[in-house]
Amino acid sequence: MISLQHITKTYPVGDGLTVLDDVCLDINEGEYVGILGKSGSGKSTMLHIMGLLDRPTSGLLSFNGRPVHALDDRELSELRGSLVGFVFQAFHLVPQLSVSENVELPLYYQRIPRRERRERAAHALEQVGMSARRGHVSSQLSGGERQRTAIARALVTEPALILADEPTGNLDSRTGGDIVALLERLHGQGRTIVMITHDREIASHLPRVVHIRDGRIEGV
Repeated sequence: MISLQHITKTYPVGDGLTVLDDVCLDINEGEYVGILGKSGSGKSTMLHIMGLLDRPTSGLLSFNGRPVHALDDRELSELRGSLVGFVFQAFHLVPQLSVSENVELPLYYQRIPRRERRERAAHALEQVGMSARRGHVSSQLSGGERQRTAIARALVTEPALILADEPTGNLDSRTGGDIVALLERLHGQGRTIVMITHDREIASHLPRVVHIRDGRIEGV
């Protein structure tokens, strides 16, 4: 599904700050892969490149055998919207919107009609056990409920790939375990998931773990 070939990312800081250094990685359809590394190791940058939120300085990124380096920003946005669902550590919910409205948001930007948006949001919320809270705003939710809402938002576009960046980072261990179990269930339904984590305990339960250190892959 995803192929990173000799990906390098350098930022123009001083003489140049290399965050990713000649990264090669293939992720197959239906896999559940953990990217394990300490803070500053480059794992989030790699996830952003996989999710088409950032461009590599050099190297080749392909989706389903299709190179994406030549796509312009509009084309990348359309591809990202149709293929990728994101789950972030900080949730990134819009405080003024209800749970249901937050989940509908990606469909709004895709100009999906209101009735279909509501139906798809209701289905996504049912999948994560949040149907009863659909009318609440984020300030009325626990951390776990906010993350479940964020996962529903990632699911609502029916993406081929879910990218989760430290999805348990702002949660206590019990709630974090519930979120990990939810992601495992979604993977069991056939979804491809890549999860960034620095938690070795969480990583130990994943089918495949990629280790990254100082911007280089150490083990796959």
